[in-house]
Amino acid sequence: MMNCESGSPYIDFSKDTNDLAEGSEGWKNLCKQVGEACKNFGCFQVVYNQAPVKLHEELLMGMKELFGLPDETKEKNVHSKPHRKTGYLNKIEAAPLLESLGIINAHILDEAQAFTNLMWPDGNPAICPTIHSVDKMLEELEGVVRKMIFENLGVGDYYDSNIKNSDNVFRVLKYKAPRSDESDIGLPPHTDKIILTVLYQDINGLEFLSKEGQWLQTQPGTFTVLAGEALVAWSNGRIHAPTHRVIMKGGKDRYSYARFGTPNDGATVEIPKELIDKDHPLQFRSFNYMDFLQYLYANPHLDNPLKMYACIGAV
Repeated sequence: MMNCESGSPYIDFSKDTNDLAEGSEGWKNLCKQVGEACKNFGCFQVVYNQAPVKLHEELLMGMKELFGLPDETKEKNVHSKPHRKTGYLNKIEAAPLLESLGIINAHILDEAQAFTNLMWPDGNPAICPTIHSVDKMLEELEGVVRKMIFENLGVGDYYDSNIKNSDNVFRVLKYKAPRSDESDIGLPPHTDKIILTVLYQDINGLEFLSKEGQWLQTQPGTFTVLAGEALVAWSNGRIHAPTHRVIMKGGKDRYSYARFGTPNDGATVEIPKELIDKDHPLQFRSFNYMDFLQYLYANPHLDNPLKMYACIGAV
């Protein structure tokens, strides 16, 4: 059963390896739990034993070394696709404690190697395989969760084409502990505009807003899954995209890493016909995802940009 004792719901994928065998009773039960969590919260935590503790530790150690590099080195990680959360981010007005770097297709060894060669021209043989292994693991986990969501909605046949029309970015993030005269807001409240985020944090800080208006904490040591606005539109409003934020506590720097699954540059977000019926009338028109992102950039302060941009009847 989905457990909500900690405030944030979590689902255990590790009780029985047979539960991840598609079509098994365990699989069907997990699909139901994932579907309920996405509908009611839009956010849940996953216990997943395919990620050894040693791998987390190796990446966190590598991240500390990475963020310790000179700014001029990290700035070589340029924004090849700014809308994809790629490149180096630092000294953001809305999030001054945040520093992060993004890598497209880090699950491909050559791409992970190109990034580490850029950061360490003299070589760093330890961190490249670690980045690659972590993103491969996140690719598998995000794929399992996405397939469970689709199957719970009764549209599992759309999974392969949806994955084919998706991109991904692996991102490492550092939040500096605030000084006494600084705000404790690491990242202000927002929703993700993508399909799914899968995130791991070394200490707590990530919080999401329940439908009842209560901020719920997520805990370190598990993966946090967050649904995005693209999935809300694609599911005809069946999935909820939660507002979330990062609050810094305890006087420590916070490290996290995440995989962002997003429609690719040419993708159209279109609701499957199976998700439209008399009880679920069409909520969103079909739209080009890149056009939606451009609308966001032009209107950064809208409270509900998806509704304003694509909701049927919106003006």
